[in-house]
Amino acid sequence: MVVYDDRADAKEAVSLAHKLIGQDRVVAVVGGSYSMPTRAVATFFQEAQIPFVAAYAVHPDITKAGDFCFRNGFLAEVEGKAAAKVATDMLGAKRIAVLYSDIDFGRTLSKGFKEYIENKTTGVEIVYSKAYPFKEKDYKPYLSEIKELNPDLIMVNGYYFQTGPILKQAREMGIKSIILGEEGADSPKLVELAGPSAAEGFIIVTNLNRDDERPVVQNFIKEYEGRYGIAPDMVGASAYDALTIIVDAIQRAGSTDGKAIRDAIASTKDFDGLTGVIKGFNEIGEVVKPVQVQIIKFGKYHYFGVVDDPDIINP
Repeated sequence: MVVYDDRADAKEAVSLAHKLIGQDRVVAVVGGSYSMPTRAVATFFQEAQIPFVAAYAVHPDITKAGDFCFRNGFLAEVEGKAAAKVATDMLGAKRIAVLYSDIDFGRTLSKGFKEYIENKTTGVEIVYSKAYPFKEKDYKPYLSEIKELNPDLIMVNGYYFQTGPILKQAREMGIKSIILGEEGADSPKLVELAGPSAAEGFIIVTNLNRDDERPVVQNFIKEYEGRYGIAPDMVGASAYDALTIIVDAIQRAGSTDGKAIRDAIASTKDFDGLTGVIKGFNEIGEVVKPVQVQIIKFGKYHYFGVVDDPDIINP
């Protein structure tokens, strides 16, 4: 296995992609990075006919690069719609504020969330919607506006290092609304940043159910904690699944030929993954599997529910 760090930088990712193709001559690739670098390299692996599985990057352009590109994580709009279903069906929210990071990740997730609210619900209103800069540290101006509106729920789209401080500042300001997040907030570091009290009861839609009793999940959690001294998050689990999907495809194909591996990945069915039983991939390489819903209790993520509505999880 050849491993490189693209530092979440698109230019670096492109340079490494050329190295993987021309120098290392890899037979398949796991995209373990954010949407911007992953979008940048997908076309190169497509042109080289090297199967590419994006572990968790959410932007729709990744699989649009071609039929050698797959996604094990959720398409942003799928995850956004799942979050909207949780907000309305599971949590009963009628008045919702949306606060999102002004990057591909936040914008595309928020788009899916809003589309579901507008097209699939009645009596539900988005009373606030604003983007914050990626490097923002002080969220109080946004939260002050939200507090005045007193929504039932705040949908926060961002990474754990953004959502953690948002939770902390919101609770310090006395905001009582339910706060819902997504996979970017799926990290044990979030509890450290928010503080245990502010993090308690925070709910996310994500890609890993820690309470899943299947041995593949519980053995992974135990070994991960033993090796690294920290609880796993959806990033580690999703990248693990992306690699094992490729390995499984190579074994079933009995070959390391690019097209043979691609065809085997495309034919994957009922794969026993860490992030759920993967039903398969659709015609454009998007994964079909349930969306996990987790809640923080006593500083750890636990099962809250699951979204398996075919109209949502089929991209």
